This record gives sequence, structure tokens and C-alpha cells, in this order.
Amino acid sequence: MLSEISPIALALVAAFLFALGAQCQNQGLATLDNRIGTATTITSAAGIHLLLAPWFLNVEALFHPAVLIFVLIGLFRPALSANLSVWGMRYLGPTLSSTLSSTSPLFGLALGILWLGEALTLETAAGTVGIFAGILLLTRKGGSQKVSWPLWALALPVGAAFLRALGHVLSKVGLDQVAEPFIAGMIGFVVSAIITHLVALTRRNKPKVDWKLPGIYWFAGAGLCFSTAIFALNNAFLRGQVIEVVPIVAASPIFTMLMSWLIFRRERLTLKIVVSVLLVVPSVAFIAVSR
Repeated sequence: MLSEISPIALALVAAFLFALGAQCQNQGLATLDNRIGTATTITSAAGIHLLLAPWFLNVEALFHPAVLIFVLIGLFRPALSANLSVWGMRYLGPTLSSTLSSTSPLFGLALGILWLGEALTLETAAGTVGIFAGILLLTRKGGSQKVSWPLWALALPVGAAFLRALGHVLSKVGLDQVAEPFIAGMIGFVVSAIITHLVALTRRNKPKVDWKLPGIYWFAGAGLCFSTAIFALNNAFLRGQVIEVVPIVAASPIFTMLMSWLIFRRERLTLKIVVSVLLVVPSVAFIAVSR
């Protein structure tokens, strides 16, 4: 049934689920430490894949040499990329950090063209520029504010953006050899979960986990959202090109903002939100037309 869905639609589903997962994490942060929360999300996503393995896992494909590509992805995404994003927030603040993180589609576009030899159409280029402009507008806040941060800290959100784009390209490379989106997601999350818990064991001051806190369940719910999003995203990569899928997935902040306004009531409708939506929606249509 998924074979009948276009990669554009699958990328939009992934973008929506990434946004929903981010909202779950934001809810969880009210009662839970971010390190425990991140570990909970990654572990939840890995556990969901393992529980579904009896129905979705192709054991024969699991021993294909190209599966090592998915292992490589798991070494840095989401374990390292997520932590770089958090550290970027700590040093640069949310506005500058999220703005620099939104450069991910540009890295994806460059890697797709230079590495995979994908052809850039006028529609895809215009759509990417429109989505990028909408995200930048969304993350920009008015007013002047003096900030003090080390120059090297700029590399944190940019590094996270690059690692996400690299993970997308490697996923495409692996899926071209092993057409198993479920295996790609399962291995990536399991490897990241193992790394996350190994790193936690080396910490001297380990935060205690209170399983009664609602934050645990919010972060576990985020794991469900992200695991489903990665499955949709991998299916999109299986059927489409990186340069057309990545810009659409990068539109996730638009969904996040709309949820904050419509559901969680943390945002109010502003001209900036309206203009961002009016930039992103036609841009997605441009990329869809390029197919």
C-alpha cells in the first residue's frame, strides 16, 4: 500500500510526525531532565522497532553487507545530532540555534547533487528556496538583543544540520542496496540507543529517573512519533530523490508552529506565521510538480 503513496506525501507525513514528536518532547521537559528525556525517546523508538520486528523484519536482508551503512548512521543520528542541537541551544539561544539548524536542506541539496548525482530542476530549486525562507522567517524574532557566545559554538547547530543531511543521504545510499525501510530505522535507533546508554554509564552524576513523572511518557510518545516519521521518511527516500524529499521534511517547524497555535495554545496567530505558511505551501507544490 505504501508503494502507491508518492514520496512527497510520505515526506509531508514525516514532517508532521517530527513536529508532533517535538511537541511531545516540549511537554515532557516540564517535568523531566533533557538528558533523560532524550535517552527515553531514543530507547522508546528502538523498543518499538524491536516489538514490531516479528511482523516487519526481513531476516535475510538483515545480513546484507549494505546494512553496515545503517549502523554507521546510528553512530551519529539521532544520538550525536540531537546532543549538538541541545548544546547549540545552550550557548547560542533558541533563535540563532534554530536558524542555523535550518540549513539542513541546503546540505541535503548539495550532497544529493554532488554525491548522488541527482538532477536539480528549476521547480525543486524554487521550492527549496521558498521553504528555507519560510523557516528563517519563522525562527526570527524581533528586537535587538546583546549576546555573548564563543565563535566555535556556531559549529554546534550547523554540525547538527550537516549530520542530519548526511544521515538522509546515507539512508538513500543504503536503501538503494537494501530496500528495507524498516531495517534502516530499526538498526539506526538500536545503535543510537546503545551508544546513549553507554555514554550515560560513564557519567559521574547520573540523574535519577522517577517513572511516575508524566515527562517519561511524553518522551516515550515522542519516540513513537519519531520512529514512525523515520519509517515514512525512509519509504520516501526509497521512491524519491534526496533533493526533493529533504526540503519538504525540513518544513517540520511550520507544523510545529501551527500545532502550538491550534492545539497547545502556546502561540498566537501572527502575520509572520501566515507569511511563512504562504511561502512553504506553494514551495512544497513546486517540488511536487517537479516530479
